[in-house]
Amino acid sequence: MREIVLGTAGHVDHGKTSFIKALTGTDTDRLKEEKQRGITIELGFAHLDLPCGHRLGIVDVPGHEKFIRNMVAGAAGMDMVAFIIAADEGIMPQTKEHFDICRLLGVRNGIIILTKKDMVEPDWLEMVEEEVRDFFVDSFLEDAPIIPVSSLTGEGINDVVALLDKNVRALDFQEEFGPFRMAVDRVFSMKGFGTVITGTSLSGRVSLGEEIMFYPGGLNAKIRGIQVHGQEVQLVEAGHRTAINLQGIEKEQINRGDVAATPGSLADSTLLDVKLHYLASLKKELKNRAQVRVHVGTREIIGRVLLLDEDRLSPGSDANVQLILQEPVAVWPGDTFVIRSYSPITTIGGGSILNSAPRKRKRSGEKHREYNQRAFAIMSGTDDVERMLLFLDESGRAGITADALAVRLGIFGKKFKKLLQQPTSSGQIMVVESETQRLVSAPVFTQLKQQIIDFLKHYHQENPLKSGLDKEELRSQLQPPVDAKFLQYTLTSMTRKGDIEQTGAEIRLAGHTVTLQVDEQEMQQKIGSLYQKSGLTPPILKDVLATFDEFPPQQIMQVFALLLEQKKLIKVNEALFFSADEVDKLGREVADFIRKEGEIDAPRFKQLTGLTRKFSIPLLEYFDKIKLTIRVGDKRVLRKS
Repeated sequence: MREIVLGTAGHVDHGKTSFIKALTGTDTDRLKEEKQRGITIELGFAHLDLPCGHRLGIVDVPGHEKFIRNMVAGAAGMDMVAFIIAADEGIMPQTKEHFDICRLLGVRNGIIILTKKDMVEPDWLEMVEEEVRDFFVDSFLEDAPIIPVSSLTGEGINDVVALLDKNVRALDFQEEFGPFRMAVDRVFSMKGFGTVITGTSLSGRVSLGEEIMFYPGGLNAKIRGIQVHGQEVQLVEAGHRTAINLQGIEKEQINRGDVAATPGSLADSTLLDVKLHYLASLKKELKNRAQVRVHVGTREIIGRVLLLDEDRLSPGSDANVQLILQEPVAVWPGDTFVIRSYSPITTIGGGSILNSAPRKRKRSGEKHREYNQRAFAIMSGTDDVERMLLFLDESGRAGITADALAVRLGIFGKKFKKLLQQPTSSGQIMVVESETQRLVSAPVFTQLKQQIIDFLKHYHQENPLKSGLDKEELRSQLQPPVDAKFLQYTLTSMTRKGDIEQTGAEIRLAGHTVTLQVDEQEMQQKIGSLYQKSGLTPPILKDVLATFDEFPPQQIMQVFALLLEQKKLIKVNEALFFSADEVDKLGREVADFIRKEGEIDAPRFKQLTGLTRKFSIPLLEYFDKIKLTIRVGDKRVLRKS
């Protein structure tokens, strides 16, 4: 069953760890330094079995400002927060920062605990309660119950248990089982066991013996053991505090902040499209491209904030932002983040991730700004088909596979297949490669078709004596580039609809025919006759061009190209063309000679044809090229078919 995670939050030394010990009997300060200093440094963990039958996982976060990054890591998996405020001190600096972090990370459920009740008078306690209630006005904790407790005497602890039980009973435990994800907050090695990772499972389920992949990077490992709250289990679900024993991977290959997940369920990226809230309590505006510390899950990365709509962001404002990160992360849309200023380090904002692997966005120019606003409106909305089409549009001619699109959307399995069905059947999405299920949006497909038509029109105008052009030549001219499979898919579709015609690898507009002008017809006849009469001793090309000096060389060469296409001429090299009939006849004679004699060399070829070296060597090389013969030393034999 999915487990609910309760996290603590609050100022240093306000009694978070003592409260958890009183609540659960577990001391979450496990490190020697924590015992010596009397403060929580790393995340601590406990659990509480509620009367309703549910087990509550508990994360104890550090309160000291120096360890806020650890607090953010712990808050990333919270379903509920127990906001701890010491009755003898009230609201303090880390109270405010922890509260900002909880709001930015999307925590929406919680209770307020006033600790150290035994250290203050009733009047003081009442005053602190009023201060706390005022502090949480217009927030998710505005109407949250406030329970004074004494961790020393145990007073109020039973009230907390009863309230938590009531809250958990009211929660919807339906879970959509998808890929497993767990942000790693600890990695260590145990003698006799090997590598162990710990974290709070964020989604899905995973079982003993399965493989998981670590993101970013993509390293695989096999699960050899699972523990939840110290108990061996066969399977773990979302919300559970989990330790996983791995085989096939070393401790040094995993880092805190990595995500252990179902293979293929995430993708690495150094760009994130996000909706950012810049805290109202700040005094300075946020500048475009400001350097910040980005906290995602249990990971902290240095990055920059690209403001897409303005140059500066005022405190209390929301903005469309692209985060540019120094190192890759692996997230889903809907995941939350916090940013802290680079120096001095303090929490300044956060929000929700909208696009986990966007293209690099441009912000200059009205056109780009308007496009970004439309794109962010779609990404912030609830229409999954619109988001799908946007991601495909932005993938351009490269397209995206169905598996990769599922990762980009954070939607998997039957739900994703159902989502894909309607736009595919209606023609909004094209499946351009069935084997990999590579998808391209209809606008991208339509734009490519129109570009091909426009290019062919121009080509036919510029080359009226060519019946068409080679498919690869066409592909090399198209910008943005298009790969061979998408091009062939498009050409096949255009052929079926009668837009173009294909003969082998040659492409032309439907209905296009070569039309010669009168003078070109005469030139064609003269050139054909010239080569027919000259037999195996034709003039070189430059002499033929000189014969028709009243025409531009380009026009003459187009006639040559037409004669080659009509198979009336054969091109042996750049200077020599022959009558096709004469060369075909000679080829048969050479083949007959070799069958009779077993081989032929240059002297015997010269004797057979009566040709000089000027013609004999190029013709011998041509026969090698068309694979009639193959050269063996100084001789040639027939190539075996």
